[in-house]
Order: sequence, then structure tokens, then C-alpha cells
Amino acid sequence: LKSNPSNNEEKEAQTQLTKSDELQRLHSQALSAYQQEDYEAAISLLDEILAVCVWDAELRELRAECYIKEGEPSKAISDLKAAAKLKNDNTEAFYKISRIYYQLGDHELSLSEVRECLKLDQDHKQCFSLYKQVKKLNKQIESAEEFIREGRYEDAISKYETVMKTEPEVPIYSTRAKERICHCLSKNQQATEAIKLCTEVLQLESTNVNALKDRAEAYLLEDMYEE
Repeated sequence: LKSNPSNNEEKEAQTQLTKSDELQRLHSQALSAYQQEDYEAAISLLDEILAVCVWDAELRELRAECYIKEGEPSKAISDLKAAAKLKNDNTEAFYKISRIYYQLGDHELSLSEVRECLKLDQDHKQCFSLYKQVKKLNKQIESAEEFIREGRYEDAISKYETVMKTEPEVPIYSTRAKERICHCLSKNQQATEAIKLCTEVLQLESTNVNALKDRAEAYLLEDMYEE
């Protein structure tokens, strides 16, 4: 305004200042809601701010935290990916994305994201620790799947049992391992064991198509056609 005083400019500047004050007020409310663990309210306020401040990496990271708390990991990943692009050397964002993918059972994407973190900082302790864990698990799963492709079902079962020992904390890996062991047992004509294990998987995931198919195959081996 000092450089170019005019009525139009004055109005525009006042409008922008008013909007700026409003956004700062919303920001304070969002932080307060987050601290009070009212994540739904925080998300709603952050939505309003980010509609204007599209390129604010820190606000996106805060909204991602809220999404994680609200059990919406895919939305958190979307915000964190934006934050990783908006802020240089954002190792924290890559670490968090990798952790979320890992918790969701997507070990391959987890590995890919944690590598991005280590490209930025090879001495990043959290990323290196996660990298070792994911890489080990990834290798075991790949090895087990290779055994299945080769028809080496006993070896595959043994390898998937190792997977369950490697990651006992994240339930999805045990469920997936059991699902694949059930497949191996069914293919290996071990019908009784296959039925038992597939049933276990289906108690955890009633709509697991693979477990249903493999249990059906096992029932056929036992001439249990109705089942």
C-alpha cells in the first residue's frame, strides 16, 4: 500500500488482512483441539486453513497426525506425501509413511518409502532400524512365495512360520502367513490341517477369498462336498 496507495488496493489489502487474522484464529483452535485429543474438530479446522494455505507442509503433517489418530491411514499417507514434497529433506514424513504402510501389511511400499528416508540421511536411526526390520521380513516373504511357485510347500510353510516369529507385533502379517500356510497345506494334500488353519483365518477375516478357496479345495480332498 505504501508503494501504490489507491482505494482498490486498500480494499484488497484489508480483505487479505481480515482473512489472515481469521486463519490465525482457526490455527489456534486447531492446535487446541489437537491438544485436547478432539481430532475430528482439528481435521475440520485444518481443512478450512489448507483450502487457503495449500502449500503449508507443517499443517499437512498435523492433519496427518489427526488422521492417524482417527484410524484413517490412507488420508494420512496422502498428506504426508504432500509434506515430503513441500519440505526439503523431510525424513520424518518418509519415516511416518513407511511406518503406516508397514502397519497396514504393505511391506513392499514400506520398504520403498524408508529407502527414500535413508537417501536423505543414511544415519537416520529410526529409518535405519525400520529398514532392517522391513527388509528382513520382505526377504522372508519373497523367499516363501518363491517356494510356493516351485511347489516346495514344506519349505514355504517353514518360511512363513519364520515370518510370524519375525513380526509378532503386527497382526496382519500373522494372518497373511496363516492364509499362505493354509494354501500350502491344501496343495500338499494335508486336508485336515488345511481346514483347521483356513477356519482360523476366516474367524479373523470372514471374507478372505483365498482362505475360502483353499478350504474348499481341502474339503474336496476329504469328499466333504456340502461344505
